[in-house]
Amino acid sequence: MASSSSPPAAPTQAKKPQSKIADWFRQALLKKPKKTPAFWESPSNDGSQMASQDVLPPSQLSSPSLSSPPSLSSVMSCTSSPTHADTSSSGRWSKDYDVCVCHSEEDLAAAQELVSYLEGSTARLRCFLQLRDATPGGAIVSELCQALSSSHCRVLFITPGFLQDPWCKYQMLQALTEAPGAEGCTIPLLSGLTRAAYPPELRFMYYVDGRGRDGGFYQVKEAVIRYLETLS
Repeated sequence: MASSSSPPAAPTQAKKPQSKIADWFRQALLKKPKKTPAFWESPSNDGSQMASQDVLPPSQLSSPSLSSPPSLSSVMSCTSSPTHADTSSSGRWSKDYDVCVCHSEEDLAAAQELVSYLEGSTARLRCFLQLRDATPGGAIVSELCQALSSSHCRVLFITPGFLQDPWCKYQMLQALTEAPGAEGCTIPLLSGLTRAAYPPELRFMYYVDGRGRDGGFYQVKEAVIRYLETLS
């Protein structure tokens, strides 16, 4: 009589490939994804910042008009590099001063700051300041005329006090009379006033806007240097 026996067990080797596949899936699920590089996580904003810096504010895009002359800052803001004076030019030394600063008495402190800035620059501009450089005992009219004729450029420090000072207005008219066609030698610096208060005698000239961070001193210096470079 044949003895009953259980069916033969399946070979154990057949299960090994399936267990290996399960282990591989288990390890793949437990494995943490690699961290995304930083430059992919948050794109840099440098490009947008540079683009925003290249856009001029609307105030600098306004077109000039005769009734409301534009400030020199809207024109000089497009320049790429500062100007350097040619101190070897013989024409520069034909006069005693590079620039005469015309101001009212109440603006003396601000005029002294402007003169210190110009004289302390790398160009070493020679400035005439009335209360400092005028001859003691000299007549006011002759001293004012001598200061203008002895200077290459004239900075008109136009403020509310300037417009109310008759001597300042005399200097302004005298400067326009002596050099009516010399472009760039008369530099109006408007401070504490609106465009509507700009003197009508100067309506055909660009002015420096003194509302900037440095009071317009840098643009005045650049304008003086540019004019000195035209001298032969």
